[in-house]
Amino acid sequence: MNVLKPQHRTTIITLLENGRSQHEIHRDTGIHRSTIRRYERQWKRSKCPMATGSEGADIENVPPRPPDGGESKLNKIPKCAASECAPYREWIESQVVLGRNAQSIYQDLVERHAFKAKYNSVKRFVRGLKSREPERFDVLEFLPGEEAQVDYGQGALTLYKQDKYKRPYLFVMTLKFSGKSFRKVVWKTSQEVWAKLHEEAFRSFGGCPQFVVLDNLKEGVIKPDIYEPVLNRVYEACMSHYGVVAQPCRVRDPNRKGTVESAIQHTQSTALKGRKFETIEKQNEWLAHWEEKWAAPRIHGRKKRQVMEMYLEEKPHLKALPPEGFRYFVEEKRTVDDAGLVQVKGSYYGALPAALYSVVKVRIYENEIVVLDSDGLVLRRHERSKVKGAFKLEASDRIFNPSRETTKLIERIGKIGPRSEDFACKLFTELGRTGHGALYGLLSLVRDYQCSDIEAACGAVLDSGHVTYTSVKRILERKQSKTKKVDLKQSGPAIRPIDDYQTFWEINSQTNKEEEDGDVYH
Repeated sequence: MNVLKPQHRTTIITLLENGRSQHEIHRDTGIHRSTIRRYERQWKRSKCPMATGSEGADIENVPPRPPDGGESKLNKIPKCAASECAPYREWIESQVVLGRNAQSIYQDLVERHAFKAKYNSVKRFVRGLKSREPERFDVLEFLPGEEAQVDYGQGALTLYKQDKYKRPYLFVMTLKFSGKSFRKVVWKTSQEVWAKLHEEAFRSFGGCPQFVVLDNLKEGVIKPDIYEPVLNRVYEACMSHYGVVAQPCRVRDPNRKGTVESAIQHTQSTALKGRKFETIEKQNEWLAHWEEKWAAPRIHGRKKRQVMEMYLEEKPHLKALPPEGFRYFVEEKRTVDDAGLVQVKGSYYGALPAALYSVVKVRIYENEIVVLDSDGLVLRRHERSKVKGAFKLEASDRIFNPSRETTKLIERIGKIGPRSEDFACKLFTELGRTGHGALYGLLSLVRDYQCSDIEAACGAVLDSGHVTYTSVKRILERKQSKTKKVDLKQSGPAIRPIDDYQTFWEINSQTNKEEEDGDVYH
């Protein structure tokens, strides 16, 4: 028992006589509250008429503290406690049942009952009256192969750099029905690493579950939402490849995936506790060995069956693995430039029919570039270029460019006739790019001349050996001038009869003569 010096006992008694609380005396003197409480009881007994003996004797011979009857201090304050709130106990208990806090109860005590003590006294009294009901948990049961749960934890200390140890990430996937787990530690985590760990777990189980329940970590979930969470694209595409539905649990609800939480705790406390590894590979080897020798053959604590036995029962219900693994990619956003191209890693790729200056999604695979619209529909697929500055654009997506129109022009001229096509090919062979104008001129002749005449003129020029556009046009013009005849007609719908003209002249000549005679008489 702690016995204070006389001056300290005097200080406590003086402060108690002045109405100071135990908490305030502890704050001012630094004496422990249990010691203050003991001396307070002795001080109160010394004031009682039934008390015997001197104060000093009472203090030196303190009787043992009476038992509390087995009641918890958090659930009920003992009736022998010296609190200013004791006279109002029933009223305060009724207010606590209503859910009121200590501050509101204190204010009503002051207003209605002329309460003189401090707020701290009410707060401590109310804290003792409040009791917490134990939280109840449900047992989540699922069919074989229906669900797996995943999460990250911390692995054992592993040599990271010279003389520096660090804890890597511990990935655990646990099948809900059997409790069979896959464990692996990695130094770094990312969207791709997170998806690859799932893929390794599926292959270690020999199949895929229908659902995977995960936490709302960034590697898996971009936007947590209880109604419609948004998964990251790589993880979502990987789960779709394996036919698995990823189902994030609610935020701050770890009990939904309690199976994997227990598996991580079991791994840390049993397999990794107190161990150090020189390489991360050795830690993964130890985890695989521990799973095979100790974790899988163990009897499950709640199901009372061997984990491996339940796993062999569950394995036929897992989905079959796809023949090929998932192709990993990086998804980024790009803006379509004025040529209908997007730039990726220094190269350019066609994005049409996306609108110019619109934003599209680009998935960058190891050997392929895929352009998607905002809804995820594929617009273009391109083989990934290995030369910076190169561009890939389909011929059908190109706009008019004379330097690339030679083939189209010759194909159109070929519809006139084979001799015309031969003439065009020879003309371009001799003139090159400067011959595009002549090809366009040859193609425009069909507006004024018959195709048969153009074909004959081209054949004549080819036979002469002097291949020029001007020669073809002159031949056509001379032929047209020879065949042109003047055909005059005496009558027709647009020609008036000759008698109308004779009558017109006679009438007008008579009128003019009369006007001249009138001028003479004036």
